[in-house]
Amino acid sequence: MNLKLSMAYASLLALPMLGLSDISAEIVHVSTPATSLVLKADKGKELRFYHYGDKLSDEDIRSMTSSGAPAVNAYPPYGMNTRRETAVAATHTDGNMTLDLVVDRVEREGNVTSVSLKDKYYPFYVRLNYRTYPETDIIEMWSDISHGEKGDVVLSEYASGYIALPYGDVWTSNLYGEWAKEGWLEELPLPHGVKVVKSRDQLRPNHAAHGEMMFSLDGKPQERSGRIVGAALCYPGAFKLRTLNDNSNWIHFFAGINEEHSPYHLAKGETFTTPVLAVTYSNNGMGQVSRNFHRWGRDTKLAHGDKLRDVLLNSWEGVYFDIKEHEMVQMMEDIASLGGELFVMDDGWFGHKYPRDNNQQGLGDWVVDTNKLPNGIKGLTGAAKKSGVKFGIWIEPEMLDEKSELYEKHPEYIIKASNRANMPGRGKAQVALDLANPKCQDIVFTIVDTLMTKYPEIAYIKWDANNAMAIHGSQYLSTDRQSHNNIEYWRGLTKTLDRIRAKHPDVVIQACSSGGGRVNYGYLPWFDEYWTSDNTDALQRVYIQWGTSYFFPAIGMGSHISAAPNHQTGRRTSLKYRTDVAMAGRLGMELQPKDMTVAEKEQTRRAIADYKAIRPVVQLGDLYRLQSPFDKKGVASLMYVSPDKKQAAFFWWKTESMAAEQLHRVPMDGLDPDKIYRVKELNRIDNKALPFEGKTFSGRALMSNGLPMPAFHSVDKADATDFSSRVLVLEAL
Repeated sequence: MNLKLSMAYASLLALPMLGLSDISAEIVHVSTPATSLVLKADKGKELRFYHYGDKLSDEDIRSMTSSGAPAVNAYPPYGMNTRRETAVAATHTDGNMTLDLVVDRVEREGNVTSVSLKDKYYPFYVRLNYRTYPETDIIEMWSDISHGEKGDVVLSEYASGYIALPYGDVWTSNLYGEWAKEGWLEELPLPHGVKVVKSRDQLRPNHAAHGEMMFSLDGKPQERSGRIVGAALCYPGAFKLRTLNDNSNWIHFFAGINEEHSPYHLAKGETFTTPVLAVTYSNNGMGQVSRNFHRWGRDTKLAHGDKLRDVLLNSWEGVYFDIKEHEMVQMMEDIASLGGELFVMDDGWFGHKYPRDNNQQGLGDWVVDTNKLPNGIKGLTGAAKKSGVKFGIWIEPEMLDEKSELYEKHPEYIIKASNRANMPGRGKAQVALDLANPKCQDIVFTIVDTLMTKYPEIAYIKWDANNAMAIHGSQYLSTDRQSHNNIEYWRGLTKTLDRIRAKHPDVVIQACSSGGGRVNYGYLPWFDEYWTSDNTDALQRVYIQWGTSYFFPAIGMGSHISAAPNHQTGRRTSLKYRTDVAMAGRLGMELQPKDMTVAEKEQTRRAIADYKAIRPVVQLGDLYRLQSPFDKKGVASLMYVSPDKKQAAFFWWKTESMAAEQLHRVPMDGLDPDKIYRVKELNRIDNKALPFEGKTFSGRALMSNGLPMPAFHSVDKADATDFSSRVLVLEAL
């Protein structure tokens, strides 16, 4: 359904609730086909929040709002009740720190409903916005804050949105981790008091925590049953999620920018717009909430979310900084011979005065190192065309090294506090450009624009960001605006990305940031995919990709076959296992093909061909998680199903190996119970086929019983490994 139809559908859904654009209206019903968000908006009174969850009828809503059912403030301000958690706080020009917000008007335009609030005394205004996506049962919310006072009003809290959930046996699911262990899943009963999930890393906010959360309203969360609310803050900087479980019989959830150390001086007539908070709900478990986010992400957030992604080879773990032209050409020929479609040259190709031979110099000087690449980028794009693959390149345009020509010329361009020394990061040399400064925005734009203008054959950019904003300070912002440092960086970056995408809309761009530091919907409107983790170990990737799948679709999840032993963990797993894990996302390779044996190359060639056959269902299908690795059952399993239920790809991986082990059978999900499916194993290495190879089963039988997976592969003893895996394709007859 296109956007115009979506807007029309949203309007039709609201027709029974009369008077939504009338300022005297009392009931605001923001709805999608399966969900309702109900507010009561009496003019001159506090905006009241009644319900978010299952779709309610008009009669249910009338009864709820007229019978004295409990309600809470829909955007609680600070000051008139200092004991509660709040969504917005401000200091007026006269020093008064209270807000008393009441409803002024309700408006609807297309699929957006807006409720305007104003302070009873001060000319201070908050506009709460709710946008619906009927096809995916997503509601986006954000706030616009402004005032008409004579001087600056200082905002100390500015939440994007607030929802209240009924008190009960509520559990939370959220993601945590660190470098090389991103996206780890944590599921816990919600404690009493305040639970805070936050990031203070402005440039790589999603390593240690994630700006997304699920709430199970019926105890321990389940994949296929139970009431689940999902929330995702779409912000590319430091965030804060707060959940309050108090004695009010409500669970209060706030999400927005991490306001710590970032009071915002709002000028008269200026509007402060918060990032979007996206929420969704299902009474069919976590799986449906994830599928809602995946479809919404592909349809509305991810750049080119409807286009299949290429199979690629990235040079990083193959050669690291040791870039050589003949080796790049050889790697292009290798990936082409294996059936791949894209070669990406990673870090190490640039620098003149300070050649990029390590992570301590050269960053910021985006000139080709002709000692490494005598024929330059043009020579490589020509070689790629000759090999029959596309060409991509790595850049890190927001960063520079102290040992660089750019830094020597313009030390004033970096993020730095006055009267303080630099705080370099990666390699004890890396610092960040101050993107609050328009000149630095121009630098970042020019880096990309120059590459794309000189070499329009570049099809892919790996955009990295390996440094934290280690020190608070801007050499560009005035002394009275230093607290805007964090927010102005992101405003500068998004302005720059807008310029890049306006001029170069078709190039594929990956968001990488020391691995998974930027896996967030706040980035993805400008990016086609995200690098989930620098850890390419297949076993850990089962866990990392599982957690990431709670909110983010497989089409954007870069997942690469790496070498054994793995470069991060030293673990040895079979080529099949590494391939079967990588096939569950956007398949790529992260190794040196010339180090592979002839047999390994032939196996990989077959596997890439197999992946291409299931690529549409993996990248554009619906995900059904079957057995979580976090349950410690010894196996993990998931599957993708095409929207028409005619094709499915089933993945099964062992996650541990024990003597005399018994592995329980995993029922499938998402199939048409009345369709008959033929089973075929992909990437097969066994000496004999599985007993069900080529057989047919009803969707009902597969979802009831599953298929028995042997604990080990039937291979020669010399080829036996601890970790077995299976990929099955199911085709409806």
